[in-house]
Amino acid sequence: MDKRGDMLVGTVSARSDKSPSLPPRWFIRSFWAAQRAIYSATGGRVGLRRATATHQGMMRLRTVGRRSGQERSAILGYFEDGADLVTMAMNGWADAEPAWWLNLQAHPDVTVDLADGSRAVHAHAADPDERPRLWARWAAYDKDLDAFAARRSRETAVVILSPRPE
Repeated sequence: MDKRGDMLVGTVSARSDKSPSLPPRWFIRSFWAAQRAIYSATGGRVGLRRATATHQGMMRLRTVGRRSGQERSAILGYFEDGADLVTMAMNGWADAEPAWWLNLQAHPDVTVDLADGSRAVHAHAADPDERPRLWARWAAYDKDLDAFAARRSRETAVVILSPRPE
């Protein structure tokens, strides 16, 4: 807590007396399914966008299942930090880690599809020195970031996807 009574979770403070609401879990999961279906139905022409200063981008992350060995995909928000892409390992703010993050930890060399093409990347969690800066950049897109993160029993990983040679 800081001197005003704000709870400090990431690098931005959030009022502890009001918590932003989230849609029900069934709605979040339905939205994700619809987003993937639209992406597939349009052959990837709809569903991805570049990050800007005011809006996060949308990318398609293609991972390898840690147990199945099969390709899995997820559409995620991101922003650019130099040559790196940065995203958050959140599961609709549910407590469990997202499957794509568990897959990345097992197989960090993956491919992302962006609005302007595909890119081979290597994934890793931000270290304690770089995490606060990247967290603050994400908070520019989401004013309720700390309040949502406070719902989880564990720290939300900031995931960096760095270019790798093909």
